[in-house]
Amino acid sequence: MESKWKKFDLDLMFLVFVFMIISCVSIYSAQKYLPYEDNFAMKQCIWFIGGAILTSIVYYFDFEQLRRLSPYLYGFGILLLAFLMVAPSSIAPIIKGTKAWFSIPGFGSLQPSEFMKVFLILFLAHVISRHNEKVEERTLTSDGFLLFKVVAFTFIPLGFILKQPDAGTGMVIMCIMIGMVFISGINKYILLLLSFLGVSSIASLVWVFIYRTEVLLSFMGQYQLDRIYSWLDPFGNGQGIGYQLRLSILASGSGKMTGKGFNDGQVAVPEAHSDFIFTVIGEEFGFVGSSIVLCLYFVLIYKIITIVLRNKGQYEILIGAGIISMLTFHIFENVGMVIGLVPITGIPLPMLSYGGSSVLGTIFALSIINNVSATTNVYMFGSKE
Repeated sequence: MESKWKKFDLDLMFLVFVFMIISCVSIYSAQKYLPYEDNFAMKQCIWFIGGAILTSIVYYFDFEQLRRLSPYLYGFGILLLAFLMVAPSSIAPIIKGTKAWFSIPGFGSLQPSEFMKVFLILFLAHVISRHNEKVEERTLTSDGFLLFKVVAFTFIPLGFILKQPDAGTGMVIMCIMIGMVFISGINKYILLLLSFLGVSSIASLVWVFIYRTEVLLSFMGQYQLDRIYSWLDPFGNGQGIGYQLRLSILASGSGKMTGKGFNDGQVAVPEAHSDFIFTVIGEEFGFVGSSIVLCLYFVLIYKIITIVLRNKGQYEILIGAGIISMLTFHIFENVGMVIGLVPITGIPLPMLSYGGSSVLGTIFALSIINNVSATTNVYMFGSKE
C-alpha cells in the first residue's frame, strides 16, 4: 500500500510557502512605521513554521478520524468562546472595545474564533452529509429540518462572537453557513426563500442604521459603528475616525502601475502590518503586484475546487465549500475595505496579514484540504480511493 506521505500535495503547500514569503516581506516593510521594537516579520515567519507543524499533525490523522472528531472539536470551540466571555481581563483583555483574544505570555494572543470557523466547517459538513445519508426521499419537511439543524449549530458560536463584539468574524461565520447550505441539496424553493430573507435583512439593517442607530449599538460597539461612518466619508473624517481609511486609499493609489519599490513606501498607514497589509503591497508593488497577489488567491481557490471535486465525496465537497466560502469572503472583504469599497471590519487577509491565530487557522483549513487530497488516487482513466 502506498504511503500516505507520498501523496502529500506539494503544490498546495508551495502556494502556502509563496504567501509566507510575500507576507514576511510586506510586514518587514510595514513595521518601520510602527511604534514598537518587535520584529513582526520574524514573528510571522515563526507562526508559519508553527503552521507547518500543525499541517504534519493534521495530515497524520486518517480523514475518517477527523470526521469522527468534528463534534468534539466543535464542542471544544464553543467552550473556548464561552470561557472567553467570563475570563478576567488579565487573561482576556479588551482591545479596542472587543474581547476576542486570550493573552498568552511569551506568545502574544490567541483568537479562538479563527479556529472556531474551521471547527464549524468540519461539523456542519458532518451534520449535512449524515442527514443526507439517512434520508431516503427528500421532502420539504426533511430539508426544513436539515436547515434548522444547520442554522441552530451555526448560531451558537455566532452568538458568542457577536457578544465580543466581532461583527467581521460574525459575517464570515454566516458566509460559511450560506455557502454550505447552498450545496447541501436543500430544495430550491427553500433556497429562494432564504435569498429573499437575506436581501430583506440587508435592507432592514440599512434602515436601522439610518433611522434607529441605537438598536445597532446593542449588537456592536461604538468602535465598530464608527468604522461604518469612516467608510461613508473617509476624507470628511480624515483627521478622526476616517484617518486610517483615508491613508489606506492614498497609499494604495499612490503605487500606480508598478509601485514605488520594496521598502520605499511613504504613506504611514496605522497598523499596516495587520489588517491593512494590502496597502503596503499596493504602494510598493503597484497594480501589478496587487494583481499577482489576487491571482495567487484565485489559483489557491481553484486548487481547492479541483481537489474536492476529484474526490467526489459529499463530506469532502461540503468541507471544500465551507473553506472556499471562508477564504473568498476574507479576501473580498479585506481588499474591499482597504480601498474603500466596503466598510472596515477588521478581517485579516488570509496568510498575509500579521497574526498567529489567522495564520494557523487558515493553514489548519488548508491542511484538511491536503488530507482530502491524499484520500484519492488519480489514474489515467479515473480515480480510486
